[in-house]
Amino acid sequence: MMIKDEFLSMNREEKIQLQLERLQSTLNRAYRNVPFHKKRFKDMGIDISDINQLSDLARLPFMERHHISDNYPYDLFAVPLRDIVRIHTAPGTTQKPTVSGYTPQDLSVWQNILTRALLASDITPHDILQITLPPGLANWGRDYKSGAEAIEASVIPHTPMSIEKKVMVLMDYRSSVLITTPASALQLADYVLKEEINTTAMGLKTLILVGEAIDPDTRKKLEDRLGVKVWVHYGLSEVPGPAIAFECEAHEGLHVNEDHFLPEIVDPVSGDVLAEDRFGELVLTTLTTRAFPLIRFKTGDRARIIRAACSCGRQLRRIEWAGERTDELLNIDGVKIQIQQMQTAIQSLLGLPPAPPAFHVRKIDRKCIEVWIPVNDAIFSDEVKELEALIHRAEANLLENIGIPVVIRLKENRTD
Repeated sequence: MMIKDEFLSMNREEKIQLQLERLQSTLNRAYRNVPFHKKRFKDMGIDISDINQLSDLARLPFMERHHISDNYPYDLFAVPLRDIVRIHTAPGTTQKPTVSGYTPQDLSVWQNILTRALLASDITPHDILQITLPPGLANWGRDYKSGAEAIEASVIPHTPMSIEKKVMVLMDYRSSVLITTPASALQLADYVLKEEINTTAMGLKTLILVGEAIDPDTRKKLEDRLGVKVWVHYGLSEVPGPAIAFECEAHEGLHVNEDHFLPEIVDPVSGDVLAEDRFGELVLTTLTTRAFPLIRFKTGDRARIIRAACSCGRQLRRIEWAGERTDELLNIDGVKIQIQQMQTAIQSLLGLPPAPPAFHVRKIDRKCIEVWIPVNDAIFSDEVKELEALIHRAEANLLENIGIPVVIRLKENRTD
């Protein structure tokens, strides 16, 4: 199926002019309608009419995750609430979540973004897509469903399933494409090996991974065990969504949807813009998002812009996504978790004193966090069964609020 993509057919000068026009429109809308942006521009003495070229973007202040939580729930919306047709909530870096909104035009833009990314992964109307994502990325399932339907592919919408049912659906429904996270894909690969399942009986040929980057060894393991071709998409779990950048058939970095996002690579400490081919922190500015514009949003993801042209011929800049963080957030199954926020929540849920012992937090695997709490009689004096029930309630509460399993373990804190 052929879908006309006008931006890809433009020459470089035309693309830059379109990006600049969209950037100026975004800045004007943010200045007029979002007090947060207006105040910061004024405080820095910035006249947005002076932003006359893309390089002027470096004069503007950064947005960070805490700004989204600080303006909870709707203070960053650039349109009236009556124009919002979808509201998305994700764990924030404070006690308040991040909230983003979407107009009908925003949803149409995301459909186009997903359509472009899926077509680059060789998805056709003959494919059957199965979407399996963790709770923290459930919103992405709707976007992938919309993009796939625009291609006229068949879609099995996102539905939480056990690994047994997931494999049953893959085999019985003849799913040819699976959209999931690296953690779930590795779980599937291990299950297939353990149960000695004939992968050719599944009909699966394409694996699209979201939420986390993968290394070459993981890619090879998945491709060998499942008999598939692996593609990687990059997105933000908080805002605005998936496939901001996507792999093409060359698998030599991820193409950024430059008609919708302006990428920068900056020094995570100084904030200085770095030259192409140098690793730093990926910063994104939205160009077409009406409801929730992001201006120089610091993603915390370590990446670099690839200078060389891609062998696929697409005239979209590419990034190499390192999978590492430039901040202290943990990326668990595609969802960003702030350690201090989680510690504060556990302290409250378990009724710890104002100065609780230092927690030891570690990532068990790609899907779970383990928290060790040093304890003594002065901290916990409840009966064992009551204490176990308290911990189970705390784990359930954390799962509900951050969408990630958390295992709490108590470790005796000896003082002798």
